Amino acid sequence: MTWLDVLVIVLYLAGFLWLGYRLKSHDDGQQFFLGDKSFGWFPLALSAAATQLSSASFISAPAFVGLKQGGGLIWLTYEFAVPLAMIFLIVCFFPTLYAAGVVSIYAFLERRFGGTTRVLLSLVFQFSRAFATSVMIYAVALILTYALGLPLWLTIVVIGLVTLIYCYQGGMKAVVYGDAIQMGLLLVGLVVCLVVGLQRLGGWQAFLQQVDPARLSAVNFHEYGLGGGNGFGFWPMVVGGLFLYASYYGADQSQAQRLLSARDMGTARKTLLANGLLRFPVTLCYCVMGLVLGTLATAHPAFGRMIPADNPDLLVPIFIRDYLPAGLTGLLIVAIFSAAMSSVSSAINSLSAASVEDLFARGRELSDVRYMRLSKRASLFWGGLCIVLAFFTGHIAPTIIEAINKIGSVFFGPILATFIAAIMIRRINGIGANYGLISGVSVNILLWLAVPQLFWFWWNVTGALTTLAVAGAVSAVTRSRSVPVELPSPLLDLHWPSITVLLLFFMAILGFSLWLPVLLGA
Repeated sequence: MTWLDVLVIVLYLAGFLWLGYRLKSHDDGQQFFLGDKSFGWFPLALSAAATQLSSASFISAPAFVGLKQGGGLIWLTYEFAVPLAMIFLIVCFFPTLYAAGVVSIYAFLERRFGGTTRVLLSLVFQFSRAFATSVMIYAVALILTYALGLPLWLTIVVIGLVTLIYCYQGGMKAVVYGDAIQMGLLLVGLVVCLVVGLQRLGGWQAFLQQVDPARLSAVNFHEYGLGGGNGFGFWPMVVGGLFLYASYYGADQSQAQRLLSARDMGTARKTLLANGLLRFPVTLCYCVMGLVLGTLATAHPAFGRMIPADNPDLLVPIFIRDYLPAGLTGLLIVAIFSAAMSSVSSAINSLSAASVEDLFARGRELSDVRYMRLSKRASLFWGGLCIVLAFFTGHIAPTIIEAINKIGSVFFGPILATFIAAIMIRRINGIGANYGLISGVSVNILLWLAVPQLFWFWWNVTGALTTLAVAGAVSAVTRSRSVPVELPSPLLDLHWPSITVLLLFFMAILGFSLWLPVLLGA
């Protein structure tokens, strides 16, 4: 690291803290958590993409593609279900949720099932999102530890505190507009790594001659994730991914809160459409970068020896530290820091919203001053807890990105099923929903502990199906004991242009992924 790199990092941090200060005008929860519903689809889409395609993706997806045993372009199958999930959310989910006019999506569940379901599901979200956020903090701290030579504990604390201050000041406006800027920086970082990596290899043709052909296969129709393989087959990734992404974008407060911030339902639909189209191109860039850097590690043994065999996530941090010229190292650290801030700041904001709306303000008349005081304190609490958890959650799975998704897959299916029951299945009552949610999460934890041969992407399906089955059975037995509520008819948005575009895009990315090995000379 040179003085120029340090200057770039300091200017970036100062600029974003200033941005958070400039956007700090908020007098009530609508402004702090929803930005007064003033956002258009473009900043919302960039914000969602920046959060999902985060620092964990920046360092861990390339490591999976380039170095991990059993890895390679098979990572692209992570993206196949995204456009299908967006269709489901556009048609079935958000017309009803947006019309409900809530800040916390779990407030909708109270209207349908009662207060117990709202609190229970909100607590499940808060628990799972806090753990996933701590993994994100660990990911970027790992990069700075190797790039700057600082102790891991110090980088975890600095990253968490800077992001917490930024989010504490600005609320949802700081999250969304900051994310839009951070997405641009992330793309610049991708281009820099690709260009420098190819230069070190001797150019594109030299890369094609040296890349491992075994890592170029992108689709596996013969792997079902039932034991004996790495699990990354077409069917578990598409079916399990459909449940995962529908839950993440539709039933997870950290993402749904953005869509509730849209100025109208048409804007929310355009945001979902953009989410369905943006992710695959960026992930493809991650994958190509991983192939380039993994090939460089093989072609340059001195570089390869510096990356521990049991920790492939260090591929990108060590490349940034040792192979980038002065100034660009600082720029890449800024890009990764940006991606981390987008993920962590949105998580802290949504955790604060869920805590205040579902636990503290629920059923109480609070003044705006009291509400904002609780919101700020909740932000501080969750930021501090995520920093503490970051010291313990870095080694749940072989790569960081797998750890984040593995934690989420325990909860995503049951959460999604509860919302499906609330919106679409009128005969399920609150008692059944509660038992179903607990049963779905319990089954997934049991599968994690006792059935390791089942690929964890299937947990999104097993959790959802268990939740719906138990909820239906318990509701049938307890129907006379349930509290009757007025059930609005589910709203549907059959916007055929969006549906058609997303279906065509799904077929296009599948066809492209099948053709990609031929394109790369396999």
